[in-house]
Amino acid sequence: MKKFTKTHEWVLLEDNIAYVGISENAAEELGDVTFIELPEVGKEIKKGDVLCTLESVKSASDVYAPVSGKIVEVNTLLDNNPEIINDSPEKDGWIAKIEILNKEEVDKLLSAEEYKNSL
Repeated sequence: MKKFTKTHEWVLLEDNIAYVGISENAAEELGDVTFIELPEVGKEIKKGDVLCTLESVKSASDVYAPVSGKIVEVNTLLDNNPEIINDSPEKDGWIAKIEILNKEEVDKLLSAEEYKNSL
């Protein structure tokens, strides 16, 4: 099940690996993404830390880690094709996979309905 943060990130949990990206709403608000500074594989990250920075035609925005853990993979397709985030923000536009330390952090995130109601 996909969960969301109030800062517009999403998480999809598979065992102890969390796929992380930005919501469709965030992608629309950003406009055309022109660059992404992907996080470093192997980096330990805490919930709320800056995961990466996205640049768009409108602005630059930080993406925050929705869970704590270790970055085990990044979506390298975004290096040359950052527009994937606009085309498919909640599927092909995932940013990183995080091996989570505490599954309770995921439980505290918003459901899709709670997220929509918060917009």
